[in-house]
Amino acid sequence: MSPESATVTSKDGTIISFEQSGAGPALIVVSAALADHSGTAKLAGLLAADFTVINYDRRGRGQSGDTQPYAPQREIEDIAALIDAAGGRAFLLGSSSGAVLALDAAAELGASVGGVFLYEPPFITDGSRPPVPGGLGDEAAQLVSAGRRNEAVKLFFTKGMGMPAVAVTMMRLFMPGWSKMAAIAHTIPYDLAVLADTQSGNPLPADRWFGVEAPVLVAVGSKSPKFFHDGAERLAALLPGTTYRSLPGESHASVMMRPKGIAATARDFFLNNATRS
Repeated sequence: MSPESATVTSKDGTIISFEQSGAGPALIVVSAALADHSGTAKLAGLLAADFTVINYDRRGRGQSGDTQPYAPQREIEDIAALIDAAGGRAFLLGSSSGAVLALDAAAELGASVGGVFLYEPPFITDGSRPPVPGGLGDEAAQLVSAGRRNEAVKLFFTKGMGMPAVAVTMMRLFMPGWSKMAAIAHTIPYDLAVLADTQSGNPLPADRWFGVEAPVLVAVGSKSPKFFHDGAERLAALLPGTTYRSLPGESHASVMMRPKGIAATARDFFLNNATRS
């Protein structure tokens, strides 16, 4: 069956668009930076065999609204509205910066979150890669305001993700999704705000997620850079009820390119916790 499109209204009046598919316990998919629900459509489709999957456009992307001023708290309210629409309780699955947003939401929303699967939150907690420069969000916003959206995307990948400039240039030339990323380049500062205090090379904030009641699995692809693994291990050591796992053969691109392994791991984790709840 094809996903059904629907909307919810967030606390501040913003319309949040989503696609719903499958049947079973509710599972909300939280996308990464520079992505809308289409980037996680394959993953959502795989999970729909066991869950009612809500694959939504974060605010400012796709068909969702973008009420100003932006604050990460508004995105938590968006997730709360989706949980209410799903019956008052849901699992959360987030990737990259979306994983950090999912964890923030779980910390605030408590018992309404039944479990949290985090794929490669981009925590930088040591010297295994350079920290993200302060003020990067403002720099990206200035480029967008000047109509230089392509340059804003390039800035995010080079200074934010640490990719070589030549690799980003090749992406721009040959990657079909580049124009879609440029269209939502105004959301780069949103994700950098969500990631605040987690990409400096310093320890993770000790009390940011102590409100999380649900079990958490933080997974990292075995092919991904060391800093992803270091940050995931530090989160597992910091937050009770959190387990770290390395997924053989996977990478940061697996969410979009080859999501079967991620879907299988998430399915087992969530179904196990659905049985316990």
